[in-house]
Amino acid sequence: MRKNLSLNVALPKLAHSGLVYALLAYIAWGLLPIYWKFFGQISAIEVLSHRFFWSAVFLTGILIAQNRRTEIRQVGRSPRTLFLLLFTALLLTFNWGLYIYGVNSDRVVETSLGYFINPLVSVLLGFVVLKERLHWGQQLAVALATLGVVYFIWQLGTVPWIALFLAFSFALYGLVRKIVPVSPVVGLTAEALWVAPAAILFLSFGDVTGAGHFSDSLRLMLLFIGCGIVTSFPLLWFNNAAKRLQLSTLGFMQYLAPSLQLLLGVFLYREPFTPVHAVTFGCIWLALLVYSTTSWLRSRAQST
Repeated sequence: MRKNLSLNVALPKLAHSGLVYALLAYIAWGLLPIYWKFFGQISAIEVLSHRFFWSAVFLTGILIAQNRRTEIRQVGRSPRTLFLLLFTALLLTFNWGLYIYGVNSDRVVETSLGYFINPLVSVLLGFVVLKERLHWGQQLAVALATLGVVYFIWQLGTVPWIALFLAFSFALYGLVRKIVPVSPVVGLTAEALWVAPAAILFLSFGDVTGAGHFSDSLRLMLLFIGCGIVTSFPLLWFNNAAKRLQLSTLGFMQYLAPSLQLLLGVFLYREPFTPVHAVTFGCIWLALLVYSTTSWLRSRAQST
């Protein structure tokens, strides 16, 4: 009886701390455009190189501090795992680089659209690649999201390439990482270590030729080093949240990050938000509402 009572007390505390960790992670990811804007006209490739290098440094340090070096060694003993993580590292390089470019080319609204679409693209890839069956809510959600993007292209005569590439590259990244038998932190560390040598070569070349900006000022130096911190800590917060919260709760909260990005793009950076944007985002939001609601109802029905 006493054991059950202590368990009942512990569960709400775990859920509460899980919510705090989830809020920290998603708010940090949502406010990340502010950080990238600090780099101004510095090329996305240079910022990306620093992000991978310092992420490798910080994440490796974290794993050593947590005495998890054996997990990294195990990854190194599996050629298949190494190859898959090389592929995901390339996908992540493309996604991160495009995101930084989008933010610093004043297209924060479009980057937020990409991360709103991302969960629905993941559902679509699951259907096409893994042959997962879609219930009617998922089918309707994908159709609504497609309608929104088609309307955007039809009205403005341009394809939102940044949004689509962000959505599909990150969805594909998630799909491949799903079959790699490593924890999120260990996997990201391995990916950062894969890219770090190329990043070091690029940064060294920039330093020798004078094209790099690391030593331009103390402010820039701290910003570059901080790339590792703003990458590592939200991931750790997310992992802590994932251990404490139900997947449905965590999935619903993921929309906080692109929502904050959208608000930043419209109200802080004064990017245009036309009636066409409103209809497109409206279709995406309705799709996400249908997807989340029907998925929650189905999971609740299956658990009873």
